[in-house]
Order: sequence, then structure tokens, then C-alpha cells
Amino acid sequence: MHTPNWRAQESELRRLTTIKQTRSDFATALGPELVNFFQHSVKKRQTKLTHLAACWSQLVPETLADHCTLDSLTRGTLVVLVDSASHLYELKQLLLAGLQQQLLLACKSAGLKKITLKPGRTDPASEASDLEARTTQLRKQRDQA
Repeated sequence: MHTPNWRAQESELRRLTTIKQTRSDFATALGPELVNFFQHSVKKRQTKLTHLAACWSQLVPETLADHCTLDSLTRGTLVVLVDSASHLYELKQLLLAGLQQQLLLACKSAGLKKITLKPGRTDPASEASDLEARTTQLRKQRDQA
């Protein structure tokens, strides 16, 4: 049997449901917004990076380019990750010997002003395998505890 208290609670819940609901009076299409975002944010940056990557692959010797990754271009500074100290040293010597000046001139239209070298991983597959190995190790430690 239903009690008057139950009816009051049900009435209160209905009232709260109508008050708490948010209604969307307008529906905008997502497609035009994404195209606009792509045109203003992605396409311009991608064009610059494509030109920069082409110049890099043309001017840097292939033996060194295999050990490097163009990481980012921020405020005219190109950050390059190099996978080992020996390759980092070799690339730095090449840049000091005139390669940096050639790259700066070739990529001036992309806004390149400076090149910074940093040690780091260049192979995404090795990063994934390292992450998997660390995850496996953490699981073993957790299971032992």
C-alpha cells in the first residue's frame, strides 16, 4: 500500500527532476567548428613542421638523422631529441661547423631561430616496450606484496 508520505516523496522527486534538467535549446553542428579549428590551429603548424622536417632530412646526414627526432617548435626554437650521448656530441659538432646556419637560413620562413639538442628516446616502439616492461615489473611487485 502507498502511504501519503510516499506520495509526497514522489511528488518532490518529480519536481526536482524537472528543475534539475538542463535543456539544450539549440544544437550546433560540430563539423564546421572542427574544420575551423583545423584551419586555424593544425594546418598552419603542420605546414611549418613539414617544411622544417624536409629541410632537416635533406641537410642532416642520414646516419645521424636515424638517431634524432624533431620534438617541438616553440617560439622559433626547434627541440631535437637525440638517442645517445655520442650522437648528441656528433650532431652538436656538425651544427657548430655550419649546419645550424644552413638550417636557419633554409627554414627562416617556418620561423626557425634556434636549435636545441636534448638527450631522449627517438623510437616510439622502444618507449612502448619500456612502458610495458615497467608495467609488468610493477604488477610483479604488487603481487609479491
